Formats: sequence, structure tokens, C-alpha cells
Amino acid sequence: MKVSAVVISHGHAGELEHSLPALAPQVDELLLIANIPGSVPRDLPDCVRVLENERALSFAANANVGTANTQHELVLIANPDAIPDPGAVGILREFVEAHPRCGVAGPKMLYSDGSWQASRRGFPTVGATLVRRTPLRLLFPPLRWQRRHYLLDERPDEPAPADTMLGAFLLMRRTMLDEIGGWDPGYRMYCEDIDLNYRAAKAGWERWYVPAAVVRHEYAAVIDKRFLTRHTLWHARAMLRFLRKHPERLLALR
Repeated sequence: MKVSAVVISHGHAGELEHSLPALAPQVDELLLIANIPGSVPRDLPDCVRVLENERALSFAANANVGTANTQHELVLIANPDAIPDPGAVGILREFVEAHPRCGVAGPKMLYSDGSWQASRRGFPTVGATLVRRTPLRLLFPPLRWQRRHYLLDERPDEPAPADTMLGAFLLMRRTMLDEIGGWDPGYRMYCEDIDLNYRAAKAGWERWYVPAAVVRHEYAAVIDKRFLTRHTLWHARAMLRFLRKHPERLLALR
């Protein structure tokens, strides 16, 4: 199976100078979506095709545009600051090939200093979200108290099923994306990856964490550092959209 990679750049030319050379040799097709000016680095690998948006779109909308403008069965959506180790995409591809119901495969993610990143997570709950997105987080730091959501006690060395994984680097079957209707462009920012994984689960597709594939990713986590910003508002709206679409999650309080 061949891999089409889609990288969405929102003014991240500097990051792409490091990530594109690492990604390009590992995929069969590479599309860079320039969402706003300043999104394309000066030096591009020869194989990179650029699609410039006339107006800025949401991450999810761009993921759909990228999927529609590529051709292979496996579609990789990657952030500009996600740098795969050599062979990472191949490891994910081989896993998906060997597991016909695997619709989404994600790698182990590390920060640039090599420390572990909590990229494999449980589906969100109302209680945990309230703690993470309000001043309660000052009393109950999420990465200490929400062990179940962040799966802090699970760092598997072998492939493991996942509820959801960070959308910064996900390999997906086009067949699955077609079946569930792709990404939901109604999310301006945040929760679109959770929504995609949740709909995949409801449709019977497996999501797998494959730790032999390693990707370096900074993960700015803007909304985890400050309250009452526009990002906090965007996240709140995204969670409300998720709950409107999937009201059964209101019953999951912890």
C-alpha cells in the first residue's frame, strides 16, 4: 500500500525546513497545503507539491482538501513540526497492511529533548475537561491527576489499541475516511482529531498506537498554559460541538 502525506502549514515555513526533508523520503506522495502567506519554506524537496489556499481554512477542512487532492489508499496527516524518525512511516504502513480493520495508526511521540509525550489518550469526559479548562487545573494538575485520560500508567512497547491519539501525525485508511465522511470541518480548532477517532470507533474501525514508529513533536499546548484566551474559547466551542454530536459522552463523567 502506498502513502499520500498531507502537511498543513499555517505560516510554519521555518518548521517545515526540518520536517519535510525527514518526511519526503518515507512517502509516495507529499502535498503541502499553504493555509496563509508565509507557509512555504524557500527550499522544498523536489517531490513536494504545493496547494495554496485562497482563504484560510480550519485544520479539519484542510485535511479533507488534502485527502481529496491525493490518490493513495493510506493518507498521512502531519503537522509542520512533526519530524518522523527514519522508517517511522514504513512501520505504520506495515502495521495497517497487516490489520485490515485498522483505520487509524499513530506513532509514539517524543518532545525534541527525547522526553515522552502523552499522545495516546482516552476519550474525554465532562469532569476531566472541566478540570483541564478551568482554574481547577491549578489545584489538580492534569498530567498528575488525570492518569486515566492521559494513560500515564501505560507506556506500551508493543502496538496497543487506542481510543484517540493526537492529530499531529496520523496514518489513516482512505476507505475509512470515505465511510465516516472525513474530518468534520465544523471544528475551527481543537477536538477534530478526537471526533474523527470517535466516529471511527462507532463505525467499527480500530485505532492503534504503534510505538516502534517514533515522531518528534513539540506540541505547544497553548490552552494548557493560559486561561481566558481565544484558544480557550475555541476549545470550549469545540467540546460543545463534540458533545452535541455525541451526547452519550455526557454520561462519562470521570
